[in-house]
Amino acid sequence: MQLLHSRSLLFLPASNARAIEKVRRLDCDMVILDLEDAVADDKKAEARAALKPAFEEGFGERIGAVRVNATDSGHYLSDCAALKDVAAQIVVLPKVESAREAEGLGDAVGKPVIAMIESPRGVAHAQEIAASDAVAGLFMGNNDLRHDLRIPMNADRSGLMLAMQQVILAARLAGKAVFDGVYNRLEDADGFRAECVEGRNLGFDGKTLIHPNQIGPANDIFGPSEQELAEARALIAAATGGAERFDGRMIEDMHVAQARALLEKAGGA
Repeated sequence: MQLLHSRSLLFLPASNARAIEKVRRLDCDMVILDLEDAVADDKKAEARAALKPAFEEGFGERIGAVRVNATDSGHYLSDCAALKDVAAQIVVLPKVESAREAEGLGDAVGKPVIAMIESPRGVAHAQEIAASDAVAGLFMGNNDLRHDLRIPMNADRSGLMLAMQQVILAARLAGKAVFDGVYNRLEDADGFRAECVEGRNLGFDGKTLIHPNQIGPANDIFGPSEQELAEARALIAAATGGAERFDGRMIEDMHVAQARALLEKAGGA
C-alpha cells in the first residue's frame, strides 16, 4: 500500500451507491467512503450497511478507506462494529487530538489509521499523534480548524500556514504521509489548482478531494511533471558521489536521493 505516493484522495458518501460505482472508473489514488459529514444522521445505518458489499467488489488498484464518525459522537461505536467485517485497507478518524484516540480505533478495527488534524489541540499534539504505530498518516482538516481559530471562511490560507507546517513537520519526523485539506469552492478551478501548487510547495504528499473534477488537477500537480522526471534522471546519471556541479548548481548525495524518490513516486519512470 503506497500511501506516500497517493496524490488524490476522494471522499464520497458511503450511502451513495451511484457515486461508489462511478468511482471505480475514476483515476483517484484513494477512495474514502464517508460515514461522517457527508452522511445525514438518518442515513448512517444505510451507509454502514453499504460498506461490506462495496469493498467486496473492491476499487481496483485504488486504496480503499472508510472515514468513521468522531470518537465523541453517538455513531462511533456502531461504525467500529460495522468495520470489523469490511475489507477496507485504512480507516480515517476525524478530530483527533491524542494518539490514544487513534490507537483505540486501530485496536477496535485492526486497521491502520489516518488521523485528521482539525483543531488547535490536534495541531499541538500532532507529533505525538504522528509518532504512534497505529497512525499511517495525517490529513489536514482546515474547515474545522478555521472555525476554531476564528479565521473567516472566505479568507486565504495565510492564517493556517503555521498549523499546516507543524502538521507536515510532525509527519516527516515520524516518516508518515501527510495530505492537504479539501477545497470547497467547486466552481473555482483556478483557485483549486493554485491551492494544490501551494500544498505541494509546502510539502504535502497529495490532496483530499470532495468532487471528481478535482482528481485530474491533483494528480497533475502532486505527481512529478515530465520535466521534473527528465531532470531527475539526468541528475542521477551525472552524479558520481560527493559534492559536485550539475546544471549550474551544486548537488550532493541528498539531491540524488530526492531524485530517486521522485522517480519512485512516478512508478519508477
